Amino acid sequence: MAVKKSELYSSLWASCDKLRGGMDASQYKDYILTILFVKYVSDRFKGVAYADIEVPEGGSFDDMVALIGNKNIGEEMDKVIAKLAEANGLRGVIDNAHFNDETKLGKGQEMVDKLSGLISIFRRPELNFSSNRANGDDIIGDAYEYLMRNFATESGKSKGQFYTPAEVSRILAKVIGIDRATRRDTSVYDPACGSGSLLIRAADEAPFEVAIYGQEKDIATAGLAKMNLVLHNKASGEIAGNYSTFSDPQFFEDDDEKTTLRRFDFVVANPPFSTKNWTDGLKEYGRFDGYGDRPPEKNGDFAWLLHILKSLKRNGKAAVILPHGVLFRGNAEATIRQSIVDKGYIKGIIGLPANLFYGTGIPACIIVIDKEGADERDGIFMIDASHDYIKDGNKNRLRERDIYKIVTTFRERIEEPKYSRFVPIEEIRDKNGYNLNISRYIDSSLPEDLQNIEAHLKGGIPAHDVDNMERYWSIFGDLKSVLFAPLREGFYQPIVKKDDVRHTIYSHAEFSQYADRIDDAFEKWQSRVNDKLCNIDANTKIKELIVELAEAILEEFENITLVDKYDVYQVLLAYWQDVMADDVFIVSQDGYTAARETENIIGVYTSGKKKGEVDCQQ
Repeated sequence: MAVKKSELYSSLWASCDKLRGGMDASQYKDYILTILFVKYVSDRFKGVAYADIEVPEGGSFDDMVALIGNKNIGEEMDKVIAKLAEANGLRGVIDNAHFNDETKLGKGQEMVDKLSGLISIFRRPELNFSSNRANGDDIIGDAYEYLMRNFATESGKSKGQFYTPAEVSRILAKVIGIDRATRRDTSVYDPACGSGSLLIRAADEAPFEVAIYGQEKDIATAGLAKMNLVLHNKASGEIAGNYSTFSDPQFFEDDDEKTTLRRFDFVVANPPFSTKNWTDGLKEYGRFDGYGDRPPEKNGDFAWLLHILKSLKRNGKAAVILPHGVLFRGNAEATIRQSIVDKGYIKGIIGLPANLFYGTGIPACIIVIDKEGADERDGIFMIDASHDYIKDGNKNRLRERDIYKIVTTFRERIEEPKYSRFVPIEEIRDKNGYNLNISRYIDSSLPEDLQNIEAHLKGGIPAHDVDNMERYWSIFGDLKSVLFAPLREGFYQPIVKKDDVRHTIYSHAEFSQYADRIDDAFEKWQSRVNDKLCNIDANTKIKELIVELAEAILEEFENITLVDKYDVYQVLLAYWQDVMADDVFIVSQDGYTAARETENIIGVYTSGKKKGEVDCQQ
């Protein structure tokens, strides 16, 4: 029977418990992810000819299992991993965690018990990947992302920079337009790729397999990226580890002298903010020519941006995360910013909430670059999404509704008061001196809560407060006169007792009619998606299915005034993530009978159907 993600995640996190105490998350992640990698490739590729990964004799997870209880288990595990690494050119990539390290894993029997228990956890049924199909690869990839997020959370501010939150990665991947790529030789590049999650998200958006390139200075993190690619069925992607992008770039055009940096169709990046030593050993390769000045030595934000511009093809597109300071800082950065704006390279700027990232709490923005049509570009599309998030522990997190709204607003160039607008170049140049600070163009501040002194002294409700609810009175016109009556000029008085207000509203005919409209919208959505939910099988593309379900519910609630369609979208997507995705996967793998046993599936019952459930007679 297919395994639920929740069960898979539980087992993986249990493996982490085995290593807590001797090291922090920034260290034990290397051990857990290495064993996950060995287990996955062993299950998928052992004995398979022409597989992405060769699993040699003595280099599989089965060889690790044979070591349980062995007094030299740490040393022998290192040998198993070394054989797997050697057979696949992965030395220095998957063998960075040393399982014979007594300072981290304990001495003698403590090490034996700890590593034996760790191997035993990976023998659990839910960690058997041998029968994975295409959607199964999504599950292991998602499991890797789950671990990376938790490791980043536990690692703290100084060590969580290897991971870009998946929600932010999805936005970058969608706004660059890689889903519209038409050439089979399309390439995507990340010059500061970390664990590779951003690169993978971008590649997943493409309509076909694309060439993947990444560079990462930290060799251990580069190893995570390479493993991540394999776990996402992208083993052919190239990751250059242990090289600085500024002093030792690794990707060049086809010339023997290596004098010209390679150019790519798409670039995504979340580089370290405000790097102070970026000029150490610098080799320029013409990256800073033509912009009027060179980035300041003690701040590398614009150095990353100019490297990305140099690495783009003539019609290339990019999305990069940078701190808000790049939008308004002066001196050399102001000169460079003006030049970039004048060249028409910036297509859009998206302001994000503060405290999203693990390496820093400062607010950041996404700068969207598009060289295609730059000569004719007459403005920049700006979005202020800084207020849309949910608290998640000590960090902020974008919800599904926030992601969808940002992407849809940007791609369709929807202008919305206090959220988004297209800003003409003339306004940027003539009125603001090339200052791109979003608050100069979009006022997203909340209205001030005005206090009426007369109301406090003489009583009554200011007419301003009541009349400002016009969007409600346009629907519930009679209800206004049921709840309020004139008191004196400019003031109303309530005519329903406080305890009776709720009942008065709920029992009013206009409110009942409005409730019926909401029910009708939901039932129309149900009718639209019923066949899709009742015909799930092994060929169902699960990630495409939820997109279809979500798009349908947005359409049905589009014209329901007062109900924010994005809130409805969030309810569906939250349920999908918590329950429904697991159930759909079980149905696709094992059929509706197996899913019925979970008692959760989206209403897959033959009788006793409740409101909101789908009845599949199967």
